Amino acid sequence: MIQRYVGKISGPLMDRIDIHIDVPAVAFNELRGRGVEPGEPSAAIRERVIHAREIQLSRFNGDGVYSNSGMTTAQIRKHCALDTDSENLLEKAMQRQGLSARAHDRILKVARTIADLAGAANIGPTHISEAINYRSLDRNYWT
Repeated sequence: MIQRYVGKISGPLMDRIDIHIDVPAVAFNELRGRGVEPGEPSAAIRERVIHAREIQLSRFNGDGVYSNSGMTTAQIRKHCALDTDSENLLEKAMQRQGLSARAHDRILKVARTIADLAGAANIGPTHISEAINYRSLDRNYWT
C-alpha cells in the first residue's frame, strides 16, 4: 500500500526534497523515559546550529546565498570537494539506488551541512553516508 501511495508522487518532485526518512513509532517505555539514555541538551544543539549557520554565512559572503541549501552547481563543486573514499561511497550509492543528478546534488548539500554541524572543514565518508541515509524514500520505494 505504501509503495502504491508513494508511486503517485513523481520522482522529480521527490528529488526536490532534501531529507526524507522513515520515523518509526516510539515504544511506550521510551515515551515514559524507561531505559533511555538522556540525549544531547537542546542548548548544545542550538549552539552547534548557530555555529554552522555562521560558517555558512561566512562561506557565501557576498554571493547572495545564505545557506548550503541555496548552493548553485558551481558552488557545490567548490564547497563540496570529496576525498577518494567519500567519492567512491557516493558513486556506489548513486549506482545501487539509481539516483538522479538532482539527488546527487542534494546529498552533497546535506553532507556539507552535516560536516558544518560537526565542525569539520571537509566532507568525509561519515558525512556522505549519513546524507545518503536521509534519502530513505529513494532507497525504499523508488528502487
